[in-house]
Amino acid sequence: MEKAVTVHCYAGYKGDERPTSFTVEGATLQVEEVVDRWYDIDYNCFRVRADDGNSYLLRHDLNLDAWEMIASH
Repeated sequence: MEKAVTVHCYAGYKGDERPTSFTVEGATLQVEEVVDRWYDIDYNCFRVRADDGNSYLLRHDLNLDAWEMIASH
């Protein structure tokens, strides 16, 4: 189940290096930990643990410069 999200990132020397918080369905969550990350030619994925105790999979589509929440648990 994919949902559009607004993601705020730490911007280092590579631009948007990692998510620091995100807003989905009106709720803003702080990223407490980036558990895993992987990169592809078209997108970057981040499995994060948020301040609500849940894990989320966030995907940044590099071609569209858009973020999606792919999964949560």
